[in-house]
Amino acid sequence: MERLWSPWRSQYIEQSNRNQGCVFCEAAQQSDGEQNLVVARGQLAFVILNRFPYTSGHLMVVPYQHVATLEALDAATRSEIFELITASVQVIREVYRPEGFNIGANIGAVAGAGIAEHVHFHVVPRWVGDTNFMSTLAGTRVLPEALEDTYRRLREGWERLFTPTASRKQGG
Repeated sequence: MERLWSPWRSQYIEQSNRNQGCVFCEAAQQSDGEQNLVVARGQLAFVILNRFPYTSGHLMVVPYQHVATLEALDAATRSEIFELITASVQVIREVYRPEGFNIGANIGAVAGAGIAEHVHFHVVPRWVGDTNFMSTLAGTRVLPEALEDTYRRLREGWERLFTPTASRKQGG
């Protein structure tokens, strides 16, 4: 019998059984780093690595405001979310060279939202053949990189593209 060892899943199972506060609100209050996985911050929203990703580089863009629906956000927050989604695509494109992206939100538990009470958007890089028999037959995802390495690579990519010096180089 073949075995796949995925110790990070036990943390997910244990956390899902606990009654705790909002993971996004908690992460937003912490200092940025591998502990909270916040890659970048705007004034009204932030970018965080998905702790249980579909693929390496899977990010989420989350408003600081704790609301369940898109229409509960003001126009400025929705605008900044879209700008952070665009910036996330740029960083992932530079770091991972994906062939495509899935970008979207699951609004409400019935639509598949794992954290339905705090609206958020997924940015998922995709490659030809990135879904294989493991997902289909075994319900298992195989990730080629440790989450800490993904965080480091994306954070460095974000700093390269969006620091004041990088902005001047790009004509910004």
